[in-house]
Amino acid sequence: MLASTNIKIQFKKSGECVELCRKTYDPKDSLPGGTYTKLLQGIRQSYNRYWVSDNIPVIACKRTLGGKVCERSFPLGCYKTDSQIEPTQCKAQLSSAQEATPYLFNHFIFNITYTAASPSKYNLIAVQVTPLSIGHDVKDLKCPNNRPLALPEKIIAPLTIVYTYSVHFSEVRDAPLSSRWSYLISEAPHESIQWVSIINSVLVVFFLTILVAIVLVRTLRRDFLRYDRLESEPNETQEEFGWKLVHGDVFRAPRYPMLFAVLIGSGVQMALMSVITLFFACFGILSPIHRGAFATCAIAVFVCLGASAGYTSARLYKFFGGLRWKTNILMTGLFCPGLVMSVFLVINLVLISLNSSAAVSFTAILSILAMWLLVSLPLCFFGAFFGFRQQVIRVPTRTNQIPRQVPPQACYTRILPAMLLTGLLPFGCIFVQLFFIFNSIWGQQLFFMFGFLFLVFVFFLACIVEITILTCYFQLCAENYRWWWRSFLSGGSTAIYVLGYAVHYYLFKTQYKGFISGFLYLTCTTLVSGLFFIMLGSVGFLSCFIFTRKIYRVVKVD
Repeated sequence: MLASTNIKIQFKKSGECVELCRKTYDPKDSLPGGTYTKLLQGIRQSYNRYWVSDNIPVIACKRTLGGKVCERSFPLGCYKTDSQIEPTQCKAQLSSAQEATPYLFNHFIFNITYTAASPSKYNLIAVQVTPLSIGHDVKDLKCPNNRPLALPEKIIAPLTIVYTYSVHFSEVRDAPLSSRWSYLISEAPHESIQWVSIINSVLVVFFLTILVAIVLVRTLRRDFLRYDRLESEPNETQEEFGWKLVHGDVFRAPRYPMLFAVLIGSGVQMALMSVITLFFACFGILSPIHRGAFATCAIAVFVCLGASAGYTSARLYKFFGGLRWKTNILMTGLFCPGLVMSVFLVINLVLISLNSSAAVSFTAILSILAMWLLVSLPLCFFGAFFGFRQQVIRVPTRTNQIPRQVPPQACYTRILPAMLLTGLLPFGCIFVQLFFIFNSIWGQQLFFMFGFLFLVFVFFLACIVEITILTCYFQLCAENYRWWWRSFLSGGSTAIYVLGYAVHYYLFKTQYKGFISGFLYLTCTTLVSGLFFIMLGSVGFLSCFIFTRKIYRVVKVD
């Protein structure tokens, strides 16, 4: 929730050391639970300020070894411990600060960039703030001075803190309104590294796709020629081997067909939502000028795609011979959205108990529930209605009445090694992008390169498809026809690495402290990783299903 500040800025009117307000703390405020104690706690725990002006984020920039880095927020202050100062915004000003002493940012320098749209109209391009800690003389304000504002642990006499700000304007010529975001993108952290890494990932996935396709096509062609040669030999009975041997069991329904169909339907819905939302973002339809546009579009698209989940789940469940179609429809419409909603409500209750501004209001929760129960669920019923009315999916072989015994499997064809190997390669294509995405979500840095992200996501899905097909082929060659759940688990296994990376990021890249921060972070990342698992697992299964139908259709089976 955003609130208005008392900062009064007149356009093209600069100001120096303008007094914003004064805050006086009494000794009782330094007691546990007092306002002064909460201020010190916020500084120690790296609480940040997030400001918006003219619907664009106010950025704070700093110099690092890698160059200039700009973020969309800045800390309340600094706290030095063990000869280190966190966060890095403090190092330039407070390099000689005392240890175990909190310093408050109470002076703000605004650098406002604008352009002339017409002789009487101007557009704001960017707003940059530089926070400073200044120990003001209450009777004689001077900005800046060399004495930072160090806060004592306890207040003996009333303490008055003066907040001030300065404003500077600079004009740029021939800059359209859309260039305001180009400025922010150019100030994004490690811009050159991000561009090179994204292009490199696209090339790696592209060549990997070609390599896997060539290997798979050559191997299958050799199998087809060998089977055709055996069939052409007259008056000889040839024993079948390899993946052709399991043709009578390969389309046998898996265990827990209801749950399997529900997960595949939900995964298809999430996959389509991801592709459509990223497509809108990469073509500028989701403008960053509108805060929350990406998340709002993702929710709206997901709700409207309820029919795809119902249709996919219904067709699969009918193929498996399921009879409880009402239960199937309800589980498809309620299982994954209900899981997300339950976790969301728990997180929101925690935020409400902490009086956090990030807590969602009751009316917003009712709106989300209405979209789910009044739009998404009926659409799921609508899609399932058409799914059950369709003919049963045809397959090229008949299923034997007696299941075939699966022979002992090699180590690399077992489920856990297959999941680890299958998930590692696709993760290697996206882990660099994960770093920037995590920085944008949890590190307050800027990320607007949705065009490259869309390309990487498409190539990433292609990698999932081909790697899962490859593992499915090896499994069938090992005469193991239980590929349904295996393809789902192998396709989604990349999400396990994503969750592991999230834990690594929390331990080594964030400054979060305390149980509540860790609980919120790990709960959110675990939930997203689980949804990612279901989405990728559905992509992996559908690709294997199409592949299996194709190869058994080509080969003649008795």
